[in-house]
Amino acid sequence: MTAGTTLPHGTTTAEHELVALQREHGRPLFALLLRLSDGDRQRAEDLVQETLVRAWQHPEALRADDFDSVLPWLLTVGRRLAIDARRARQARPAEVHDAALENTRATGDHAERAAATLDVREAVKTLTPEHREVLVLVYFQGASVAEAAETLGIPPGTVKSRAYYALRALRRVLPGYAPDLR
Repeated sequence: MTAGTTLPHGTTTAEHELVALQREHGRPLFALLLRLSDGDRQRAEDLVQETLVRAWQHPEALRADDFDSVLPWLLTVGRRLAIDARRARQARPAEVHDAALENTRATGDHAERAAATLDVREAVKTLTPEHREVLVLVYFQGASVAEAAETLGIPPGTVKSRAYYALRALRRVLPGYAPDLR
């Protein structure tokens, strides 16, 4: 791939080669990344694009006599990107998805939401003070794990552990609000 030659309509040969690369190898690459993304199409599409950006950044890896020999390189790069993305997500506390927020907003009228809020408040009161502190800081006040650890003077691992067990205890006390933990 060459970075330079400009063709009519303002496109370069590198762009045409990337389009050809995606056309030729995009489906198997997407299929692999979709599996590695647990069926999340948006994440898989982002990973395909990032893989193609890497291909564009490393044209020497794509120079081969046989165009089909490029696929293993693309699959390896895509797989490594997916692994890195998964590790990055696991290093962060779980996020509340927009769909979950929408479901909460659409669940009913004000009286139902008020009753649910009271239920949650009562359930939080049943937690130990240590678990309650972590839960309030991380989930209600939006502190990061590191911020909560610093505020409480405990290691980040302890914050994560307490948050996990606090949520688990809440699920037991509030069985109608979350799937059962087994």
